[in-house]
Amino acid sequence: MADDTDLSHKKTIWITGAGSGIGEALVRRLVADGHFVIISGRNRDTLLKVQKPSPKLVRVLSCDVGDDESMSRAAAELGEITDQLDMVIACAGICEYDDNLTLDIDSYRRVFDANFFGVVNTLRSALPLLARSRAPVFAAVGSLSSVVGFPRAEAYGASKAALQYFMDAVRADVCHLPLRTVLIRPGFIETPLTAENDFNMPFMMSAEQAADRILAGLEGRKAVIDFPRRLSWPLRLLGLLRPLWFGWCAPRMTRIKKLRSAG
Repeated sequence: MADDTDLSHKKTIWITGAGSGIGEALVRRLVADGHFVIISGRNRDTLLKVQKPSPKLVRVLSCDVGDDESMSRAAAELGEITDQLDMVIACAGICEYDDNLTLDIDSYRRVFDANFFGVVNTLRSALPLLARSRAPVFAAVGSLSSVVGFPRAEAYGASKAALQYFMDAVRADVCHLPLRTVLIRPGFIETPLTAENDFNMPFMMSAEQAADRILAGLEGRKAVIDFPRRLSWPLRLLGLLRPLWFGWCAPRMTRIKKLRSAG
C-alpha cells in the first residue's frame, strides 16, 4: 500500500482555488509529476487556462466553495469524474480588511464564507470519495495571521483562526481512521490577493516557492506546515509573549487613533 505522503505514486487530487496563486502553482507541480488533478475555482475561463498545458491530467470543476448549492452540485460532479480522491488541498480564500473598525457584517460574512465555510463545504463534498482511498489526505491553507491579532485583519485573521480550530478538531475526531489532516500556514505569498496590500510584507515568497514548501511538508508527514521560518518562529514567540505584541508591536501597526463617533 502506498504511503499517504508518498507522492511518487500517482494520485487523484482535488485542489480548490486553483486558478491562481498557491493553488495554480501546486497544480503545475503535481501535474508535472504525473498526478491526475481536479481543479476548482469560481472563474471557469481562468481554470481552462490552467488546464490547457495538460488536458489529459487536469479536469475543471468550477464552483464557489462559499456557496452551499454550488458545492452540492460540485459533490455530484466529483462523483462523475472519479470514484475516489487520494488528496484534497483547499486553497480557496479571500481577504478583506476592516479599516477604522467599521465592523461591516457583509464583509465579515463574505470572508468567513470563503475561508471557513468554504473549507467545511470542501471537506463535506470530498469526504465520501476520500473514504474510498486507502490513505487519504485533507489539507487546508490557513495563515500565520492566526497566530497573533493583526490590525485591520479582524475578519481575515478570525476566519483563519476558526479554520485552524476546525482542522484540529477534525484531526482529533479521525485519529483512529486513515484520514490525515494537514494545516498549511503560509506567510506573505506573491499572489493576486497580496498584490492589493498597501503595507510592507516581510519575507515575501513566490507561489512556486510556497508550493515546494507545501509538497515537502506533505512528503515529510507534517500535520502543520508553517513557512517561512523567519516569520513563523518570531510570530509563534510573540503569540506566547502577548504583552510584548500588544504593548510594542501592535501600537506601531494600527492606523486607528480614535473611535468613530455617531452621526
